[in-house]
This record gives sequence, structure tokens and C-alpha cells, in this order.
Amino acid sequence: MRLRLLISGRVQGVGFRAFVAREGRGLGLAGFVRNLRDGRVEAEFAGDAAAVEALRRACARGPDGARVERADAAAASAGTLPATFEVRRDG
Repeated sequence: MRLRLLISGRVQGVGFRAFVAREGRGLGLAGFVRNLRDGRVEAEFAGDAAAVEALRRACARGPDGARVERADAAAASAGTLPATFEVRRDG
């Protein structure tokens, strides 16, 4: 299963990307997370359906200090995902 989330709220400058990458690696997912110029965070990941759902829930909650207002599913990109979960440069 593959999912792309666009997460908004107070999600930059609070360790959100590191949180998502740590959770994704722990769940054995392939994917990436990055900040967007408009203040949102983008995360795209794939793997076992239960693990993908667990990371979706974690993204909707966020780390301490974050305030997630929305975590909207969006169309996944056509590109190949990295084998291990990575933090990418801002996009």
C-alpha cells in the first residue's frame, strides 16, 4: 500500500520530519518526508497496509510541540521511493 500525506498546522521547526522518519523506519516502511515552502510537511510512504495506517495515524498526531490541523491524503507520485525512510531537502 502507498500513501502520500500533506500535513498542515504547526509542523515545521518542531522535529516533525525526524519524528515521521523515525516512526517510518520503525515500521519498516519505504518513503520520505520533507518540508514544503508553503509551511506544510509532505510524507510519502509504502509498505504493509497495517504499517502504512499506523504511520498515517502517527502523522495525524505528530510529535510533542507540533499541532496538526490537517493530514490530507493526496495522489502519490509516480517515482520510486527510497528503500529506507529518509528526510529530504525542502521542496
